[in-house]
Amino acid sequence: MNILSEETQKSVEKALVDDGLITKAKIHELKEKAHKEGQPFMALLVEQGHITDEQLTHALATASKLPYVNLSEAKIDTKILELLPKETAEHYMAVPLGEMQNRLVVGMLDADNVQAIDFLSNKIGRPLKVYAASETGIKSVLLQYQQSLERGMASMFNKPGDAEKEQEEVIPTGKKTQTIVQDSPISRALSAIMDYAVKNKASDIHIEPLEAELKIRCRIDGVLKEVMKLPKSTEPPLISRIKILSNLKIDEHRIPQDGQFSVNVDGRSIDLRIAISPVVWGEQVVIRLLDKSGTSFKLEDMGYRGRALRAIRKGLERPNGMILTSGPTGSGKSTSLYALLQEIKNDQINIVTLEDPVEYKMQGINQIQVNPDIGLTFASGLRSVLRQDPDVVMVGEIRDRETATLAVQAALTGHLVFSTLHTNSAAGILPRLLDMGIEPFLIASTVHTVIGQRLVRKIIPGGESYESDIAETEAIRQTIGDLLPKNKEEVEEVSKDLGYESLPLASQNAYTLMKGKAGSADAAGYKGRLGLYEVFEVNEQIQDLIIKRSTSAEIQEAAVSDGMITMRQDGYFKALDGKTTLAEINRVAASDNA
Repeated sequence: MNILSEETQKSVEKALVDDGLITKAKIHELKEKAHKEGQPFMALLVEQGHITDEQLTHALATASKLPYVNLSEAKIDTKILELLPKETAEHYMAVPLGEMQNRLVVGMLDADNVQAIDFLSNKIGRPLKVYAASETGIKSVLLQYQQSLERGMASMFNKPGDAEKEQEEVIPTGKKTQTIVQDSPISRALSAIMDYAVKNKASDIHIEPLEAELKIRCRIDGVLKEVMKLPKSTEPPLISRIKILSNLKIDEHRIPQDGQFSVNVDGRSIDLRIAISPVVWGEQVVIRLLDKSGTSFKLEDMGYRGRALRAIRKGLERPNGMILTSGPTGSGKSTSLYALLQEIKNDQINIVTLEDPVEYKMQGINQIQVNPDIGLTFASGLRSVLRQDPDVVMVGEIRDRETATLAVQAALTGHLVFSTLHTNSAAGILPRLLDMGIEPFLIASTVHTVIGQRLVRKIIPGGESYESDIAETEAIRQTIGDLLPKNKEEVEEVSKDLGYESLPLASQNAYTLMKGKAGSADAAGYKGRLGLYEVFEVNEQIQDLIIKRSTSAEIQEAAVSDGMITMRQDGYFKALDGKTTLAEINRVAASDNA
């Protein structure tokens, strides 16, 4: 966002107040906060959800006396999109909207930049009519370039005879396949799929062969969405292309294969993990995307609040012992470990990690990539790490008894150890270690902080508020009624304890909730994800339960009685805070006993 003159900023503030979007008192308060934090005031307004990107753009256009267009719901004809190349549109954040008196009408983020407009006009060889548009709106139109490409790609594959000819020519041996594939539309198809996935922040791509077609799905914000279907004839060359890039055997179709490679999209390096498995109708490919940019490793930004945050920071002050995170695949466990390392990283301690793969490269930390093919496993690597004088050791995952035993021994000999396990809840970690053959007294004396987590979709800022219905009100009371303040005198104390600005009273007849504003970003009104957490310290009562080999349900009950907020309760508090919805919480955290 450009730096605004004082006069323009005042005009923007007036436009926002006149439209009833914010009060003068709130503007004054946020200005002081922006000044203290060294942040641009306008950016803070949007970031904290007081106004949307669209509303700010409208106010800026009004203040600058520029024509404005809202592109969030706009559908642009494919022929119009072809008037301005996609690369040019992305570079200048300017998208074509139509033609008017031999001029190209464009929506532009920096609509008052005369030099950029003249340069763009000369580049495309025609005069422009420029409207101010928001970044969100422009990106929604840029996405239509991708959809246009997909339609063109599908028609390209469906040309009579072409796909069949390509399938006949592909011979799964040696250099010939590579040459044929590189000279075919397959490279462009794979590039388009990758481009779509990265720009929509997908975590996984699923390429699934069916009897008569090839289905492509992406996992976006934790939910699988079908993005396209391709003819069955494209399956062999597409999967061969992926195998070549991953250095896998292209003539092996009977057993699963794993590989990896990297791509550059929008100037960002994306690491890809490839898993190929034979299925009934061919070979299924699942690609995990690891985007190393734009991830915050601040505990607060990830959704840690109140008691959970205090418990973690207390655990980080310990010089030794184990801090363990749990959750299913893709629940953000590794990101939590990176955030913990970021919290304690300094020049006075030696931090060494063992990871498979190294997802994020961090300055000041010695990271080791596990490679089982040459004998560098978590267990063998951990033996070596303990000879490197570490203060803190991170083990990417405890998968077997040997790794668990070595991690416990490291914690007993004066090291602070971080690691993850796959369990359904925080309390399930301790019985899981017992199941791996670790003696109960060793678990009780080493593990001191346990984290369980899930990820839920966040509401798009600027959504609508509504009053909870009878069923929602009852669900809130049953889940967190005992934790909410009972009277106005308790509000400040309870809110501070749980890490929120102001919580509603338990006795209310209805609660104010939020739902996302459905738009081009997501039809359900979600964008991005945040964590739900349950964190507890292993106190004497829980140590006794471990030694008695108690069940995870008994350990969970003891942790809750000691003040632990469960993942479901944490989710309900975040729903009351306007960050997500009850439906999303119920989808991810079905019950406190999960």
